Amino acid sequence: MEAAIKILETPAEVSWDYDEEADVLYLSVGKPRPAVGVDIGEGVIARYDEEHKEVVGLTLIELRARLLKEIEHGG
Repeated sequence: MEAAIKILETPAEVSWDYDEEADVLYLSVGKPRPAVGVDIGEGVIARYDEEHKEVVGLTLIELRARLLKEIEHGG
């Protein structure tokens, strides 16, 4: 049986922060809060609140580098 996970079920403000030096984009759903990082592949880390069983953010690693690579090679 698949566990229930909430993903953007309640409208919330999304905030973001981009670390240009590290080329990492941090997205938070609602107010940033403690969460476990779950590597879901392709440079994406889902931030998961275990108590409330919901995704509360995403971390995108090497975003600029990946985007430029795809643009230069036509996808």
